[in-house]
Amino acid sequence: MEKRRKFIKQMAVTSAGIIVGNRLSAMSAKSYRKIIGANDRIHVAIIGLNGRGGSMAGTFAKQKNLEINTVCDVDSRTIPKVIKTVVDAGQANAPHGEKDCRIVLQDKNIDAIYIATPDHWHAPLTIMGCQAGKHVYVEKPLSHNPHEGELAVAAARKYNRVVQMGAQRRSAPVLTEGIEQLHNGIIGRVYLAKTWYTNVRKSNFLTPGQVPSWLDYDLWQGPAPRMPYQDGLIHYNWHWFWHWGTGEALNNGTHEVDVARWGLGVDFPTRVSSVGGRYQFKDDWQTPDTQIVTMDYPGRVSLMWENRSSNGRKIEGLDRGVIFYGENGSLDTGGDSYTVYNLGGKLVKEVKSAMKEDAVQGRNTASVSLGMDSLHVANFLEAIRGNHRPSCDVETGYKSVMAMQLGNISWRVGRDLHLDPKNGHIKNDPEAQKLWSRTYEPGWEPKV
Repeated sequence: MEKRRKFIKQMAVTSAGIIVGNRLSAMSAKSYRKIIGANDRIHVAIIGLNGRGGSMAGTFAKQKNLEINTVCDVDSRTIPKVIKTVVDAGQANAPHGEKDCRIVLQDKNIDAIYIATPDHWHAPLTIMGCQAGKHVYVEKPLSHNPHEGELAVAAARKYNRVVQMGAQRRSAPVLTEGIEQLHNGIIGRVYLAKTWYTNVRKSNFLTPGQVPSWLDYDLWQGPAPRMPYQDGLIHYNWHWFWHWGTGEALNNGTHEVDVARWGLGVDFPTRVSSVGGRYQFKDDWQTPDTQIVTMDYPGRVSLMWENRSSNGRKIEGLDRGVIFYGENGSLDTGGDSYTVYNLGGKLVKEVKSAMKEDAVQGRNTASVSLGMDSLHVANFLEAIRGNHRPSCDVETGYKSVMAMQLGNISWRVGRDLHLDPKNGHIKNDPEAQKLWSRTYEPGWEPKV
């Protein structure tokens, strides 16, 4: 009997080995090494340390069973500051500092990267990260243009990596409840989502200048074709120039439009239009400070976004937000909360978050709280350990980002865009189609 038990046990082990062996035969050695168990420590690199990246380094460092191995930036001044942030957050081992993200990707000890670089780096670095076997958390927008967003989705799928876009509201528990209520018919059929963003940004002029000693400007440009250095561009005002940035539509509009698309339950629009301009000031901005983007989706559904970057008057008492309109009433949200009204505007239901809404970066980010950041990072790590897609998977992020990119394309060509609702591609407009992609510095072209 004892021999029989040993025989059965041995057969079970052998069979399990055959099954595992067969599975591994379809996997590369690299992908096998990157399998992370539920209790394994995840090793992360933070790439892009100014502003958002510096704050998020502390958020990552506070996560359980995680260690930040490396912090990386082309600005040498930021590295010691963020190393201190990580240590102050409680990490026992100080991370290594590095200037070149390509060197970071070569480190086989790093499981995942967090990207908070300028927009023109987001998709190329996401693709490079997937190819290097890293999981990726990339801040919004996922991409600088729709084509490279498609490539980022393809890379995540080809290399079987978890890619999370930084749309924190997708991990907010009360907001998730509100969206579920919406889908369950709390205000009947929902046919319109209105979103907005307001601020009091000032004028901006660029002037010729010398590259500072602390900056690797060539590496900062990375995938973008080379342009002369100008004072006033780095580290923030690149947002307002098409060569590197995507304007307020993607800088801030992505957040609310993603929630709106989530609530409406739509994928790709059939028509997108945009009007506006640089109205408040006459300066060097190329992107609008005043803009309205409207999108029509299949099923008699519309979505609109209003932007006033240089006039801070609030809408419904909020500097940013989302309102869903339905047959039986409306639902307001924006952060981790929601409020329901009947058709006459009478309050029906209000649910607030239990989280403390600590703003991360000033006046207009109060709805992007440290609490939601922590939940979104935790969701990313859970997806890695559980080998499943995160709450704002790369494909989800792509659809929201692409909708706003189409709004910018419509504004730049000065007319409505008509689109294929199966994939959002532009129909019968060669001039607009040219803006679907961009040119790259030779040797930097993203490929999957």
